[in-house]
Amino acid sequence: MQKLRIKYISPDKVKDQKILDAITDSVIKGTPRAESQAIRARVPRVFWSFQNTWKDVFLEGKVDHNLKELCRVYVSKSVQCKYCGNQRSSKSAYDGLVEDDYRDLLNFEKSEKYDEPTKAALALSQAITWDLETDDEFWNRLYRYFSEEEIIELGYFVGFTMGQQRFNRLLNLHEHLGKTGFENMN
Repeated sequence: MQKLRIKYISPDKVKDQKILDAITDSVIKGTPRAESQAIRARVPRVFWSFQNTWKDVFLEGKVDHNLKELCRVYVSKSVQCKYCGNQRSSKSAYDGLVEDDYRDLLNFEKSEKYDEPTKAALALSQAITWDLETDDEFWNRLYRYFSEEEIIELGYFVGFTMGQQRFNRLLNLHEHLGKTGFENMN
């Protein structure tokens, strides 16, 4: 087992009840995961920046949550973040997204599972993740299905989740699951 590179903050060291409540909510809902929350909680401004983006952009926003969930997992599979790639949004599960919906993400263009707007969003995720060159055809495709506001939201979310996932992978979080001390607080 690889070493956890930044230790989880102990629940008794968290002085902000709202942070404790948010991490407890993560334990219950499964996203964002308690392990990454217990690291971000060491720096409250970072914790709240993440928490606000998660709520305002991922859970809410103009773009359909399930579409953002598929993009998030596409990034996870692409950057090989087992920690994030194995987590699922309880909101998406409640809305009907099932495990089979995630299976063809890396081959989305050829898959019959995804409609054209979903493929366009996944193409944006792919371009951001792999720093691909884009052309008018790429952008025309995005504008066919999404407003400028939606493209900005989706692009921001993909960049946000990709960076966080790569950081989580560097920390070796996937090898230290369920050991934060927050699991038995509710």
